[in-house]
Amino acid sequence: MKKAFAIVLIALIALSGAFAGGSSEDSGKTEIYFLNFKPEIADVYTDIVKPAFESAYPQYTLKVVTAASNQYQSTLRSELSKSAPPVIFQVNGPVGIAENVNTVAPLQDTSFYGLLADKGMALSLDGNVVAVPYAVEGYGIIYNDAIMRKYFALPDKAVDISSAEEITDFETLKAVVEDMTAHLEDLGIQGVFASTSFMPGSEWRWTTHLVNPALQAEFGDLATAQSAATFNFTYSKNFQNIFDLYLNNSITPKGMVGSKADADSMAEFALGQVAMVQNGNWAAAQILGTQGNVVADEDIKFLPIYMGLDGESTKGINVGTENYLAFNKNASAEALAGADTFLTWLYSSPEGKEIVTNDLMFITPFSSFSADEVPNDPLAKQVNIWMNKDGVSSIPWVFNGIPSEQWKADFAQAMLEYINGNYTWDQVTQTAKDAWAREAELTGR
Repeated sequence: MKKAFAIVLIALIALSGAFAGGSSEDSGKTEIYFLNFKPEIADVYTDIVKPAFESAYPQYTLKVVTAASNQYQSTLRSELSKSAPPVIFQVNGPVGIAENVNTVAPLQDTSFYGLLADKGMALSLDGNVVAVPYAVEGYGIIYNDAIMRKYFALPDKAVDISSAEEITDFETLKAVVEDMTAHLEDLGIQGVFASTSFMPGSEWRWTTHLVNPALQAEFGDLATAQSAATFNFTYSKNFQNIFDLYLNNSITPKGMVGSKADADSMAEFALGQVAMVQNGNWAAAQILGTQGNVVADEDIKFLPIYMGLDGESTKGINVGTENYLAFNKNASAEALAGADTFLTWLYSSPEGKEIVTNDLMFITPFSSFSADEVPNDPLAKQVNIWMNKDGVSSIPWVFNGIPSEQWKADFAQAMLEYINGNYTWDQVTQTAKDAWAREAELTGR
């Protein structure tokens, strides 16, 4: 009895230490719990970042948990309700701040915030800086230039241009893509576009990224979108233009897209089965890391997402960020100090910056990085090229003004019904409009 009581007492003491807010159970070290948003680089955090940081700062242990694709918000809500919640977590722009007003901590006195080159990029709440961007990203249509060159060398091609760089509007893109579909056998591919993935968790490429040019054309900027009580979907037909082009010239028949994940799409591209896929520079890790990848670095390039909008020949790829890091104000002082130490080390120390550039492959907004400290992957280089093209302006990320995740879910479901032949496109448009009005009202716009 005495022995059993002693065992229970020891266990209770250990448990109380674990729940004290930042102490590791068995070592007495301060634990820094980071809830990671990006599944594609989860291994980098656990296998490279964690041991390197703990070696530099042995008084800390870094716990990294990665949410499943498109499950971050639900995972964050669940983890924040636990007795040992994350100390560092991601917020998805102003909408994410609104969802976590009782959790985000002031950051203006942290060394991490001090690294930010343009302080205006940070997000504030009630006069306090509460979220700091950590990566600038760009997305568009990724293409395999080796396949494109093979197409343009065909003697019977139906277009009079001679390279992918000459595609500067939807009309030309459509002509090239449909002619490539007619020459699949000659090109040795199974489809022009990778799968239009609609497996649960993979709809984000359409409900946020693909809709962004239409949002930008209607609202102009993020601030206007954030305050908009209604969304007219004025450029719905333009969205349909590119969406149909993806669906009708894809490796995967429409009836099967519900079983495809975005990882499947990236593998199709990496294995040379398709010529194009919509995604961002973060996908370089997926392409280059695919076993059997056949696409040479120099052949991985970007095209803007053309959909027939006015003046689109002067528009580039979509460039911005939804990647902001926040601290949990309910964490212990030791854990918060550790969070600042960790992120400052990651984004300013020589070892940390090398990991950020070469392994995480982030294009960062921090003054600690010089102009030549950029990722060596082909898509990061493409983002830089497109941001500096003469006569071309990047499309800003306006999708951060979408009123809620529920709007995205409703929009995705309507698109899937359209794919399966159960909805007309007018019904998809109406769903998007109705859901926006409802969600805007619920969020107090």
